[in-house]
Amino acid sequence: MPKPKKRGSNHQRGAGGQPRSVQPFSDEDASIETMSHCSGFSDPASFTEDGPEIDEEATQEDLEYKLKGFIDLTLDKSAKTRQAALESLKNAFSSKILYEFIMERRMTLTDSIERCIKKGKSDEQCAAAGLACLLCVQMGSGIESEEIFKTLGPVLKKIVCDGTVSIQARQACATCLGICCFIVTDDITELYSTMECLENIFTKAYQRDRDTNGVSSTPNTVLHISALLAWTLLLTICPMNEVKKKIEMHLHKLPSLLSCDDLNMRIAAGETLALLFELARETDADFFYEDMELLTEKLRALATDGNKHRAKVDKRKQRSVFRDVLRAVEERDFPTEMVKFGPERMYIDCWVKKQTYDTFKDILGSGMQYHLQSNDFLRNVFELGPPVMLDAAALKTMKISRFERHLYNSAAFKARTKARSKCRDKRADVGEFF
Repeated sequence: MPKPKKRGSNHQRGAGGQPRSVQPFSDEDASIETMSHCSGFSDPASFTEDGPEIDEEATQEDLEYKLKGFIDLTLDKSAKTRQAALESLKNAFSSKILYEFIMERRMTLTDSIERCIKKGKSDEQCAAAGLACLLCVQMGSGIESEEIFKTLGPVLKKIVCDGTVSIQARQACATCLGICCFIVTDDITELYSTMECLENIFTKAYQRDRDTNGVSSTPNTVLHISALLAWTLLLTICPMNEVKKKIEMHLHKLPSLLSCDDLNMRIAAGETLALLFELARETDADFFYEDMELLTEKLRALATDGNKHRAKVDKRKQRSVFRDVLRAVEERDFPTEMVKFGPERMYIDCWVKKQTYDTFKDILGSGMQYHLQSNDFLRNVFELGPPVMLDAAALKTMKISRFERHLYNSAAFKARTKARSKCRDKRADVGEFF
């Protein structure tokens, strides 16, 4: 009689002894409690009146079983298998809070990430760096995260500064270095050391401008952008005396990057300038910038750019960003944005907050709303207080019937169609598009 297959085997083989393909972690594995990364909590209509009851304990056990398998597969001989396992872990970590599960396996995960960054190729290094970011986001700013950063920090710095490594891997490691340092570092010396490492990367973009009127984009530009944004994030947690030094060092050099051929570099430089001006005015209400007229002229040109050789999408994005940057530099104003997550609202009312929010949104993706609701570390960063707990009665009051949802969606569809029809009418004055 043949023996039954064991469920716990992590190294299953297919026909011919070949390793079986990794089944990636999907949104369905996150269980119904995430409500599609909690975006559903934004709208009461997302709550259904009827549906099968979910055995949360069994679902959690099944999820953990899958994740244990992925952790084991990060040690597989196949690079594709390792990368697929890393990506699946990233999807899981961004869509759920798994603090207790990770706490028991943090050293194993750290060792796997370190090995993949050191010995893997470009795509595997990028996936491992992304997982390291999410690992620190999950663990928060505790002793355990500090231990993780002590292990991974030197490895990340080495990759960032190694010219023989692919640009994509160096870019991912620069972002990871900045985010992990932001989360875990209480040591001011380590903070300054990390910022210096990032400065050594993006300041090379200044050097190309010495003998030319503009900055031409190169393959290294994406690395310079990531290093600049990571450095800017760390600047927001520096002591004021250090902020003053950095402003004096970079405020006169950053405007040169506004002439770069690369749109993302222009935007990164513009937003960094707006943030530096905001910090400078916080430290000194009478702050004066000598070349203000020349700078505002550059910013105004970018905010009204109509060059035909640029794509329309790029021009719209650039004009939108630089209108806000110009307002920040000239009028000390910031267009407040509101972020909805569940029953809560968060207002982004300054460039420091915007920089922090954008950074974590890039890392967490669609899981940002869920983490804003449930992740203690992120809630502390944005001063949201302890997580809001909704009892069964509160959830029930948020439910609406299917018929009401249908009426609401129909009305919204008709309103959208009507508005778009007016915009498509050739006789309507729809403004000027470049």
